[in-house]
Amino acid sequence: MTRFKRFSRAGKPSGPVPLKPGRRVYAIGDIHGCRAELDRLLDRIAADLAGHDGKSTLIFLGDYIDRGPDSAGVVDRLVGGALPGSNQHFLLGNHEAAMLEAAEGKALGWLAYGGIQTMESYGVTKRELFKVPSVKKLIAEHVPRAHLDFFRALKPYKKIGDYLFVHAGIRPGVSLDKQKKRDLVWIREEFLESKADHGMVVVHGHTITSKPQHKKNRIAIDTGCYASGKLTAARFEGDRVDFLTS
Repeated sequence: MTRFKRFSRAGKPSGPVPLKPGRRVYAIGDIHGCRAELDRLLDRIAADLAGHDGKSTLIFLGDYIDRGPDSAGVVDRLVGGALPGSNQHFLLGNHEAAMLEAAEGKALGWLAYGGIQTMESYGVTKRELFKVPSVKKLIAEHVPRAHLDFFRALKPYKKIGDYLFVHAGIRPGVSLDKQKKRDLVWIREEFLESKADHGMVVVHGHTITSKPQHKKNRIAIDTGCYASGKLTAARFEGDRVDFLTS
């Protein structure tokens, strides 16, 4: 069984970004159909919470589906309850946004960047995928209503203290209430290259890095689980940030 390693802080912001005393937050990066890695990481978080008396929150940063082998199993685990922490928040990723568009008869290219693996996890064969011209019809017939409801209820971001949790990032210089949903789930270079003070530290996935990154204005935790086997969580408590990864 893969052991989880604790990494010390991979850099610090210029000043503390504290949470309220007794508050602990875990942010989980892009899962992409990796059910086994998700189960192990959740077990690790549950063990880490043993003896913690305060409030604990899990925030999932989106991209639960596509590319990996068991997207359906990942969503089953997330909608099934019995997750560690006092509460959980589930954010929208670009892959869920694309699947929802496909479910409405749009985003026909979704199959090409992970949708095939997702539909296979729901019992659809490649032959069916290419024989049946309507992806919308296949989704309606094979994806459980509870899973579609889960996707439709995903939120674009979550703010706790001085941290903003979001899938891809934000457009620099634009206030949070004026950010476009598409930017929150798709933005890349303009956000990643920005040295601006966003007024909060942005915690995000979407862009794969070989190990977690902790920069002055952002924290990146997508370690490419579907390719690397490493699913990463960032653990926030007080002014401290640690990483749990497989």
